[in-house]
Amino acid sequence: MSLAIFDLDNTLLGDDSDYLWGQFLVEQQLVDKDFYERENQRFYEDYKAGTLDILEFLTFSLQPLSRIEPGTLTKLHAQFMREKITPVILPKAKALLESHRENGDILIIITATNSFITGPIAVALGVDNLIATEPEIIDGRYTGQVAGIPCFRDGKLTRLETWLIANQQNLEGSCFYSDSHNDLALLEMVSKPVAVDPDETLAQHAASKGWPIISLRDEETSPSLRE
Repeated sequence: MSLAIFDLDNTLLGDDSDYLWGQFLVEQQLVDKDFYERENQRFYEDYKAGTLDILEFLTFSLQPLSRIEPGTLTKLHAQFMREKITPVILPKAKALLESHRENGDILIIITATNSFITGPIAVALGVDNLIATEPEIIDGRYTGQVAGIPCFRDGKLTRLETWLIANQQNLEGSCFYSDSHNDLALLEMVSKPVAVDPDETLAQHAASKGWPIISLRDEETSPSLRE
């Protein structure tokens, strides 16, 4: 069995779940609208530009979790899934996941977005293995702090290496699908890097390396890489 590794936001999803969660909090009037919208947009632009300070962002994004009761968070996330996530799950992404299941591959989602947001999304996509940024939990409550190494840029490599050791796996024959130049280090490590609806920097790099470039949004582009 080989590993089939997937980025989540703007790869399997047609949007960014972290950003959408921020929008959802604003709509539910759980955060200050002007401040949160401004900062949410700023951090998203930094991410796309490759200049995101991940610890600064996590200080911002995890704080609301610490102020809301766990039971309420569960209900809010169910609503978030219905209103924000289900509409952006790409049919071609589901088909791509299924093709790897049928091939006997081990599926992994690896994402910088925290596991509170992404855990139910991975379940909805039928992916058992999730490597995500972990929010700290003490006595059953989120603290607003991050636990361990954020799963971002080089942190993705560290977190994946830890997973590989714990699960007695390796990257031989592995593939990784991503849209973002922030994932270049991991794309360089796998056997089969694939750019999915890539940003400009990743598109240029993928073209120079001869990596496959696919779309899960373009109706004319097959998600299959079995050629």
